[in-house]
Amino acid sequence: STEAQYPYEGVDGTCNANKASVQAVTITGYEDVPTNSEQALQKAVANQPISVAIDASGSDFQFYKSGVFTGSCGTELDHGVTAVGYGVSNDGTKYWLVKNSWGTDWGEEGYIMMQRGVEAAEGLCGIAMEASYPTA
Repeated sequence: STEAQYPYEGVDGTCNANKASVQAVTITGYEDVPTNSEQALQKAVANQPISVAIDASGSDFQFYKSGVFTGSCGTELDHGVTAVGYGVSNDGTKYWLVKNSWGTDWGEEGYIMMQRGVEAAEGLCGIAMEASYPTA
């Protein structure tokens, strides 16, 4: 289904099987982004949103409100999110723009800016470890 046909509500509820079964697109496969390369991830994100796995278990991440997230997190991947863009903040900090699935009350209307270009090859919270995108 598309967002217009069956909008995401971000609350517990019952699935409407009729709305959920409407086919919006056919995905025939996926491509992995080269592992542990923020440069490869940036190239991929420049073309389309990218599915990424991150470590979202830390309270710094879970209680994020705004600004570029530079908090403490590991690389025990436990949550799927979507990297939708990247940029540089007013203070010069590079970041990934990431859409979470926890509803618009979390973070900045459901998004987080995660520090980009960190020393660790895995990226902050492991963002560069397991990234992929669909193919048609």
